[in-house]
Amino acid sequence: MKRRAFITLLGGAAAAWPFAARAQQSAMPVIGYLHPESPEPMARYLTAFRKGLTETGYVEGRNVAIEYRWARSDNRQLQELAADLVRSGVAVIAAPGSTIAALAAKAATATVPILFISGVDPVELGLVASLNRPGGNVTGVSSMLVNLGAKQIGLLHDLLPAAARFAVLINPNNPTAPSLIKDTQVSAATIGTQIQIVSANINRDVATAFMEVARTRAEALLVHGDAWFIARSDGHAGSAARFANSLSYA
Repeated sequence: MKRRAFITLLGGAAAAWPFAARAQQSAMPVIGYLHPESPEPMARYLTAFRKGLTETGYVEGRNVAIEYRWARSDNRQLQELAADLVRSGVAVIAAPGSTIAALAAKAATATVPILFISGVDPVELGLVASLNRPGGNVTGVSSMLVNLGAKQIGLLHDLLPAAARFAVLINPNNPTAPSLIKDTQVSAATIGTQIQIVSANINRDVATAFMEVARTRAEALLVHGDAWFIARSDGHAGSAARFANSLSYA
């Protein structure tokens, strides 16, 4: 997913707002920003988001306002946070980098435009009706990264042809996890490699998962592209170094 492509979509949506609707609202349009994480670990992504808006002529506080809603690693709050944005009268909801947030926003409104960035098939998850004609009030860009799970396992095998056991770290609360598990298991069976699935989320410390991977002597680790993991990527590298000196981290 390219940041510029997402911002172009966002800018296009803002430009398409009817003039009458804008007049009924405040003089400054409001973007709702919905994310399952906290602002601190996502700071660099938020900076890029604002920079992209600036490149399309929208400067926060000057000609556009942004209402932020952060679930702070508690996905159970996303539905209410999305509903709160709708009640506040935002003109559009941005749910960058989180399929769960996009689904929560869709459940909260059928009229407010929703823009998403996803690594999976948005049709399969029910975000849109089709890729060519999404319909409804939801649109965005999907990089189909979940389909790369099998290829990533193949790449690890090419790098470590003698390895007999790989591990995959997933967030079980992510709706894309079942597809990733299925794809990686099929790929591992094809090349004759064992796959160990380990889980981590707000209820389980990532370090515990790394300890399990080290204990079972997995020779490489694939980390699911989940927002919760992305926000803690630096810590993952440190955990890999502490608990498995021979572990390859991908």
